Amino acid sequence: MTQKELKEFLDAKVIQYNNPKFIESDPIQIPHQFSLKEDIEIAAFLTATIAWGNRKMIINNAQKMMSLMGNSPYDFIINHKEHHLDNFDGFVHRTFNAIDIKYFIQSLKHIYLKYSGLENLFSSKFEKDLLQHRIHQFKNTFFEIRHPSRTKKHISDPLNGSAAKRINMFLRWMVRQDATGVDFGIWNTITPSELSCPLDVHSGKVARKLGLLKRKQNDAKALEELDTNLRKLDSVDPVKYDFALFGLGVFEKF
Repeated sequence: MTQKELKEFLDAKVIQYNNPKFIESDPIQIPHQFSLKEDIEIAAFLTATIAWGNRKMIINNAQKMMSLMGNSPYDFIINHKEHHLDNFDGFVHRTFNAIDIKYFIQSLKHIYLKYSGLENLFSSKFEKDLLQHRIHQFKNTFFEIRHPSRTKKHISDPLNGSAAKRINMFLRWMVRQDATGVDFGIWNTITPSELSCPLDVHSGKVARKLGLLKRKQNDAKALEELDTNLRKLDSVDPVKYDFALFGLGVFEKF
């Protein structure tokens, strides 16, 4: 395909998958249960954190996290006492367990009280401060209070070579302006043009078949290559093509 044909093909796939029906089978349905900004972003962050493996299991375990917080995640984060964390004893999603979720809750409380919330931590104070660098800084801040060493693996760091798929997906949910009502677009301090595509096995495989990606590993260098090529197709909203790549890979076995 020529670049024009590729763009037309992928634009059509974006329209096909970037619609409310997508929510029904996707983990993004969890934050869609809420209307308060803080509830949405906390539910989204925790859901994205466990978004690997079987999608049904991801949704079930994310729903369980919400239930254990009384379906009021912001209120629970801010007002919980230490004994309330006992609710999470026995919680497990693959390698993410009760130790990890308890620390995440404590760190989120620290972030909302000290830094005025998640959005503020990802906002750039410098014009050329790239979003992947801000993810690195976010991880440092997230673990600045006393923490279990095992829990650090659950937030990826692009500066250590990771594609940081789950955080990039979370940021897409929060930032991207979506006329169809899938992504939330409730953060205004980051522009959609800064976002990176959530790169995983499915999107990477499709991207390689379409000539958008040559690097074999799904790492930070591959993400940079994919982002560069997607920006050639749409510099304003490059990560809309995540819907096309994901849909082709998961639903069409492209």
